Amino acid sequence: MTLPRTVPTAPLSVATVQATPTPGDVAGNAVAAADLVRQAGELGARVAVLPELFLCAYHPPTLAADPAGTDVAADPAGEVADPRLDPLRAAAREAGVTALVGAAARHPDGRRTIAALVVDRAGAVRVGYDKQQLWGDERELFSAGGRGATLLVDDWRLGLGICYDGCFPEHGRAAALDDAHGYLCPSGYLAGSEHRRDLYYAARALDNTMFVVFSNAVGGADPWRFNGGAAIYDPQGRVLARAGDDGSAVLVATLDPAVLAATRAAHSMLADRLPDQGGPRVSMSG
Repeated sequence: MTLPRTVPTAPLSVATVQATPTPGDVAGNAVAAADLVRQAGELGARVAVLPELFLCAYHPPTLAADPAGTDVAADPAGEVADPRLDPLRAAAREAGVTALVGAAARHPDGRRTIAALVVDRAGAVRVGYDKQQLWGDERELFSAGGRGATLLVDDWRLGLGICYDGCFPEHGRAAALDDAHGYLCPSGYLAGSEHRRDLYYAARALDNTMFVVFSNAVGGADPWRFNGGAAIYDPQGRVLARAGDDGSAVLVATLDPAVLAATRAAHSMLADRLPDQGGPRVSMSG
C-alpha cells in the first residue's frame, strides 16, 4: 500500500499541560488557560495542548445542571466568538502559541459536543475537532463527532483525538493514514486508570511511528478526581516528557523531523500495511 510520507522541514516545540479547572467557571478557566499558554510560550513552545473539557471542567453533574452556562457556541463555520475566551485569545497572540483546549461546544443544529478548540496565533477560536468515541455516560450529555481532523501548524500535520478516541488503534491509524506526524490528545483520565493512561498513548505512537502529545486534568474530588501523567512520546513510544500524578505542570519537548524520518525508515509498519490486513479469515478446529 503506497502512502504519502512527508517529513517536516524544521523541529516543532510542543507543550503538554495538566491542571485543575473549576467546574462550571468558563470565564475563570479561560483566564487560567491563558496563563498556562503564556507559560508554554515562555518555555519555547509553539503549540500547547490543554486537557479535555478544560474550559468548563470535566464534571458531569455541573455540565448536566447548567448547559447554557458551561457551553460555548459555534457558528456554522465552527468559529467561536464567546467573549469569556478573550484572555485566551490574547495569550495565544502574545505568546505566538497555537493552543488546543477542551470545551463543551454547542453547534447551530443544537448538537452539544466534547470539542477541541483551536486558538490560533492570531487569536481566532474555532472548533477543530469533536470527540468521536464517547465514553460511558458522556452519551447522555453529548453527541458524537462525525469526522476526524488534522491540524496544520507550520509544516507539521497533527491528528486530533480526545481521550477515549486514543483507546482505539483505528483512530490513531486514521490520523497516520492522513500523513500525520503527530497526534494530539487532550484527555480526562480518572484516578485508578494510570496503567491504561500510560499504555494507550505510547502504543498509538509506536503503532503509527508518530509523536503523541497527551494532556490530562489533575486533582478534583472523587468520583471526578483526575490523575495527571501528561506526557509527550516519540515515534517509538518512548517518553520525551512526563508529569507526575499530582500537581499542575507545563512540559515542553521538541518534535524532531530527523527522528521521525529515522524511525519510519527503521520501523516500516505504515508502508508495509496490507490493504486488507488480516483477511480473509479461515476458521479451523483445534
